[in-house]
Amino acid sequence: MYSFAMAELVQTCPLCGGQTGNAPLFDQRSLHGFLVTNRLCSNCGLVFQSPHMTDVELDSFYEEEYRQLYQGSAGPNPKDLAVQAGRAQALVDFTKAALSDVNQHLDIGCSAGLLLQYFQQAYSCQSIGIEPGNAYREYAQVQGLIVFSSLSDLAANQSGRYDLISLAHVLEHLSNPVEYLTRLRQDWLAPDGWLLVEVPNLYGHDCFEVAHLISFSPHTLKQVLQQAGFQIQTETIHGRPRSDLIPLYVTILAKGTPDISVVPHRGGWVQPKIEPENGVRRKRQIAMLRRRISTRLSPRKAWLPV
Repeated sequence: MYSFAMAELVQTCPLCGGQTGNAPLFDQRSLHGFLVTNRLCSNCGLVFQSPHMTDVELDSFYEEEYRQLYQGSAGPNPKDLAVQAGRAQALVDFTKAALSDVNQHLDIGCSAGLLLQYFQQAYSCQSIGIEPGNAYREYAQVQGLIVFSSLSDLAANQSGRYDLISLAHVLEHLSNPVEYLTRLRQDWLAPDGWLLVEVPNLYGHDCFEVAHLISFSPHTLKQVLQQAGFQIQTETIHGRPRSDLIPLYVTILAKGTPDISVVPHRGGWVQPKIEPENGVRRKRQIAMLRRRISTRLSPRKAWLPV
């Protein structure tokens, strides 16, 4: 059933652009019949999958096979919906602490649409979704939500910009996150708009999955956002809704800067410098050891029931 080649080698680092031909092996494992190989950029410390599926294969994978591979069904199941509801509540709580108003909200990778519904309830805003998976998009549409298959599909049907764009567990699936976020900021985000991002945390989450092209640490996530022209406003490292103890996720709210890939400095604007992360292997080892200890000593707090 799954016949993808996993044969596209990453030639340049998705964060710093350095050559990756000699990037050292960081992790390798067999998952769902795939050999998943992750490497470490020696220049900036980003962990990325190489080789991986081609862009064409990825598009096909998300349309039909991604959910089937991970959940055993093409559409939502009760456990998945429960996790999505818990995640949506945590994201809304985090956003409400910083933003009092949202009028136009775009959620990319909206899945079954739970986050759309929670933001509509919390802000009385218009929430529109992007979901490439056919079964999940159809499920969300049946709930009365406005959901498109892609940004191109959205552009063909609607115009305008959004004062909040969210990507919850999406950025790790993209082969070129800096380019993607830059285009979002330039083409879809309002001038004073906000970006909400959540990804699995390299220092707490298993991370290494067939569909995860990048495994972000809190540091490398912030570096990617800054390179794409965003200023970090607030962040949290947490386990909601799955754990009270294990830092499974990194969540960040950021604002776009007036110019591409720049940050404020002494009243002007300068090109942001990438700050490399050191000790990535050691940090990962310590984090996963703490995860095992937490699971053993306090299993009910380490892993909350769904």
